Amino acid sequence: MTTVAVKPATMAQALGRAMRDAMAEDPTVHVMGEDVGTLGGVFRITDGLAKEFGEERCTDTPLAEAGILGAAVGMAMYGLRPVVEMQFDAFAYPAFEQLISHVAKMRNRTRGAMPLPITIRVPYGGGIGGVEHHSDSSEAYYVATPGLHVVTPATVEDAYGLLRASIASDDPVVFLEPKRLYWSKAQWNPQTPAAVPGIGKALVRRTGTSATLITYGPSLPVCLEAAEAAREEGWDLEVVDLRSLVPFDEDTVVASVRRTGRAVVVHEAGGFAGPGAEIVARIQEKCFHHLEAPVLRVTGFDIPYPPPMLEKHHLPGVDRILDTVARLQWEN
Repeated sequence: MTTVAVKPATMAQALGRAMRDAMAEDPTVHVMGEDVGTLGGVFRITDGLAKEFGEERCTDTPLAEAGILGAAVGMAMYGLRPVVEMQFDAFAYPAFEQLISHVAKMRNRTRGAMPLPITIRVPYGGGIGGVEHHSDSSEAYYVATPGLHVVTPATVEDAYGLLRASIASDDPVVFLEPKRLYWSKAQWNPQTPAAVPGIGKALVRRTGTSATLITYGPSLPVCLEAAEAAREEGWDLEVVDLRSLVPFDEDTVVASVRRTGRAVVVHEAGGFAGPGAEIVARIQEKCFHHLEAPVLRVTGFDIPYPPPMLEKHHLPGVDRILDTVARLQWEN
């Protein structure tokens, strides 16, 4: 038997392959967005799709996000499965009226008769030296909108598996893609991609006993690095990757925190009214009698995204995470 060597693949390649495979299997899947066709998208995620499937199924749109998503609503109502790319996180804001008034509400409005199977791909987060409007962490807006699923991968395997699950979902999915992980690599075989848990399931990426780091998307590698560095202090940190913000896997988070007795939530979005606030509230409600210290957060600052030269101070880093873990130990 001939063994096929598995080469390293990037998250960008896995995302592109997920759309390609979905389009090949289901003729109702259409990709649309600004420059997704001929150019292959600003990050080249959709490279080759227009050539393989034609411009009618991988369509360049005008620079009008509200129009793009509005068109996707009509397409979904008539039986298609549009996959929309919003070129950058903050570019998606003009489409909010369509998202909140129609995408999130249509299934409920029709008592389940009309699902909207729309996948909205949003490159988000910092760490790439981008200027204003190119590095927002806008997940709090989507999480606060009932009727949406909100998903964010942090690994090559999840990029493929979660995007396939999102495209197959009959509910609308906001698929948040961490830009700074587009070029992260892993041994991954696109011919036989490993199955991963679907939407709504968190994973323990590293087991530990001292405290739990709860994170998602671009902050996962930072938390794993912090967990390794924490060994020098004698701390054994568990790391939970949420993967899905809505639905939220409360069971996995609660089980982890009850084991360790301490928890820190880490994300790039601002702290005030950010996703971490809801996560902390749920932990306090479900784990109160198991906690050895208050649940803390390490987040971006509550400011508009700073200029590129300052983003290293704005984004949660290993030192800030370890300083926060030290507070957990001290407050015991």
